[in-house]
Amino acid sequence: MLSVKSLYTEYASEHGTVVKAAQNVSFDVPEGKLFTLLGPSGCGKTTTLRSIAGLERPVSGEIAVGGRIVYSSGQGIFVAPNKRNFGMVFQSYAIWPHMNVFQNVAFPLDVRKLPRKEIRERVMRVLAAVQLDHLVDREATKLSGGQQQRLALARALVMEPQLLLLDEPLSNLDAKLRDAMRTELKRLQRELKLTTVYVTHDQTEALALSHEIAVMNDGFVIQVGTPRQIYETPSNSFVAEFVGSTNFFGGTVTSIDGNRCTISSAVGEIKAHAGDGVTKNKGVIVSVRPEDVELSEREPATAEGDNIIRATVHSKDFLGEYLDFHVKVGDVVLASRAHPSLRTPTGEAIFVRMRAEKCVAIPSDKPPSRPSIGGAGAPA
Repeated sequence: MLSVKSLYTEYASEHGTVVKAAQNVSFDVPEGKLFTLLGPSGCGKTTTLRSIAGLERPVSGEIAVGGRIVYSSGQGIFVAPNKRNFGMVFQSYAIWPHMNVFQNVAFPLDVRKLPRKEIRERVMRVLAAVQLDHLVDREATKLSGGQQQRLALARALVMEPQLLLLDEPLSNLDAKLRDAMRTELKRLQRELKLTTVYVTHDQTEALALSHEIAVMNDGFVIQVGTPRQIYETPSNSFVAEFVGSTNFFGGTVTSIDGNRCTISSAVGEIKAHAGDGVTKNKGVIVSVRPEDVELSEREPATAEGDNIIRATVHSKDFLGEYLDFHVKVGDVVLASRAHPSLRTPTGEAIFVRMRAEKCVAIPSDKPPSRPSIGGAGAPA
């Protein structure tokens, strides 16, 4: 559906320097799927979205939607934004305060001079989809934050866009409303089968909403994969640290067999999943998520692929649903999440189990700003 190939977008800063916002960005979005550009501020994700919309003119590359090229540096093609038939919702909803709900949604159709009957049918259909059809006559300024967000979405949908572009649409909402709207947005996207590109710096949004995620940093796409691939088999330390929280410790690969390796590490000999580029006798960083650092007061039975380590409780915090443990192995402190029923006192011995497939070995010299698509042996 959407194909972005070798996209470079640069612009001059206010100080006269060249900002390389998007560097060799490539990805494909299948029809009806939600694809997220995830990364920190300034990583190039919004510039990439604006380039797709036609609001930025790239230096080079190609963008095609449904087989139609809307930008190509090689062929000299640049289709104007208003002729691309894309819907876009910005971080600020840009609701027209002097119009009511119906008028806000109808405005893009009025501009195109569509018949009044067709306008009303299309407006009421999208308002029903976003559950605002009972508020057609309400002034836009008297809507709640969540209702304004849905109104902005309805205005984008009424154009029946070929592609929907969303630039951090939930960032202005409070935490509770953001969670509710995330669920609502996911429902709408799935039900209407909208091909969508979503920009966010919020990892929770990306993991919850997406069919596929591209993690970006310094203008590059670092890794593309499903939410599970991105979370469970990060391609490098940047992805592991940015998406969720993780433990890192170093080591050297002593043996490797397919996607399984053995590592001489700071916490002892560890069996781990070998990420791309891991080779024997080379240094690696091992990433393991806190929820995969399993704790028990008695030594657990060892199964193939288990790493069993004796540790000491360094500190712990009661957080209601779980205990936030920190356990020490030599000079390494590992974070763990445990059930509140585990009451091992600080300073006492405890056993750690880390399954090999949950320990991801990443080459310690692998630069974080180079693209890596997917991951060897990554789960679906």
